[in-house]
Amino acid sequence: MLSELESNFSVLEKRILNLHKKFKNLSEKCAEQSEELEKLKNENAEEKRKNQILVEENKELKLYSAISGNAEHNRLMKNHINRLVKEIDMCISELQNSGL
Repeated sequence: MLSELESNFSVLEKRILNLHKKFKNLSEKCAEQSEELEKLKNENAEEKRKNQILVEENKELKLYSAISGNAEHNRLMKNHINRLVKEIDMCISELQNSGL
């Protein structure tokens, strides 16, 4: 009976050691994955920033092209001017309403 208990204890001890080893491996993998996730988040944020810069540059290039007389972008220029005129009108209206 005692030897059977010792045998069971030995088996349990081996299983616990095996589980502990697996837990350590999984913990290390989790830490690696967390680092990789942070790295990818930073890369994603950088790519989004670069993309936003390119979008703004593209808008500016279209506007410059329209200003220089490119027929393709005349509508863009007209829309831009209309937006600016509306903004100026709103500012004038606010100034008149405020009594200045």
